Amino acid sequence: MNHIVTVQDAVTAFAPYMEPTAAELDAIEQEMPVVLADVDLLDAHIATLDRTPTELDERRIRRARRRALAARVALLNRPAVTNLSGGAA
Repeated sequence: MNHIVTVQDAVTAFAPYMEPTAAELDAIEQEMPVVLADVDLLDAHIATLDRTPTELDERRIRRARRRALAARVALLNRPAVTNLSGGAA
């Protein structure tokens, strides 16, 4: 018979090191306008899933799409402050 052992100690042994660094939190904060604009765009699309979009819905989607693109452009045009280590190469 094989016994199943808990791995709680192994999982929580590195818990303090799994928190995001200050640089990662700053990067998340800089990207937050893009995330919020994308959420607004998704909300506009979700509102029209079960019905035919009206002219007002189409305008809402267009405005949300423009805000999402503008937020991405603003993020890309922002000067890079720091490089995060451990990112994809």
